[in-house]
Amino acid sequence: MNAVILAGDNQADLAKINVANKALLSICGRPMIEYVVDALRCSSLVHGISIVGPVEPLKDCLRDRVDYYFEDRGSFFENLEAAMQPFKTDKRVIIVSSDIPMITVQAVDDFVNRCINADADLCYPIVEKGLNESLFPGFKRTYVRLKEGTFTGGNMFYINPAILDRCRQFAALLLEYRKTPWKIARILGLDLLVLLTLGKLSISRVEQRFFDILGIKGMAIISPFPQLANDVDKPSDIEMVEKYLSR
Repeated sequence: MNAVILAGDNQADLAKINVANKALLSICGRPMIEYVVDALRCSSLVHGISIVGPVEPLKDCLRDRVDYYFEDRGSFFENLEAAMQPFKTDKRVIIVSSDIPMITVQAVDDFVNRCINADADLCYPIVEKGLNESLFPGFKRTYVRLKEGTFTGGNMFYINPAILDRCRQFAALLLEYRKTPWKIARILGLDLLVLLTLGKLSISRVEQRFFDILGIKGMAIISPFPQLANDVDKPSDIEMVEKYLSR
């Protein structure tokens, strides 16, 4: 399948780490985006790659390792729609953020294979807290306590492009509240908020609510690869990532 990389500028992140574009941040002497592109290119399951961001510096860095380049449009959905253009008739596409330099080809292949087997419209990886903290102690993440365990979210999506228009408004709210789990539960319904507060909200209940609201089959994929969950958005993250990659 094909892959879309989102490398647009997030002004809040840029202010924290003082770079012109986060994707071009130097990690162990290489632009961060190279780690992401290499993992996708080495996967036998990924064919074409499209990227949205500052085109000229990205081209100077990546050249023909990326098939399609699109200039940053400013907002998340405008960027996504631009980068998705070459693949809009595809049955499935993976969407990847540009700030997960610890990503590996094994993590990509595992997630894609699990998504294919799930046969869903939308898949999102989640990583168990104990697993994440055992491999990446010190990384600060937002965790949610569910019936099945305590999880953090990943930075990759598997999606059927045909559902994008239907989900746009709802997804915008999810993105706005992504670091505040109780607000997400609130827009999903008061009953889910109560269950979340009690630690009794199940993954299947959330998946069913997505179907009830949007008419799509969404699934959470429990990934054994914490590399998908740890993005770089502050100076302490850079230090942690460089320490890990230098090993």
